[in-house]
Amino acid sequence: MIWIGIGLIIIGIAFLGIAGALFKPLMKLADLFQSVQKTTDQLPETVETITSQATDVLGTGIDTLQQVNQQIKELSPIFHLIGDAGRATNRLTSSVLKTADGLQEKTEEANAMIGSKNLQGIYGLATIGYFLATRNK
Repeated sequence: MIWIGIGLIIIGIAFLGIAGALFKPLMKLADLFQSVQKTTDQLPETVETITSQATDVLGTGIDTLQQVNQQIKELSPIFHLIGDAGRATNRLTSSVLKTADGLQEKTEEANAMIGSKNLQGIYGLATIGYFLATRNK
């Protein structure tokens, strides 16, 4: 029986030594758990704040998009008018270019005929006479 008592005392001393050796790391672990608890206690408030800010930002973005859409709707007729004016100008320019090309072809044909029949002097004299007559009027 004595041996059992001595063995139990040795085992008790060993457990006491192990507990003493683990005391400091266990205290650090307890401090870590307290820090984690403080952080997790603040987490719901932080998430709520972030969520409310994100909701505000999304609401502002939606309002801005609605304003832009409204302004585009207001400017749309102006853009249509500008487009119509551009198309009308294009048609007018095309017809003027066709007329100018036609006159150029006729002028080239007339110049070729005058050059081939040596009538430059007569047409030049007629042109000068026409300008003098219109100038005097």
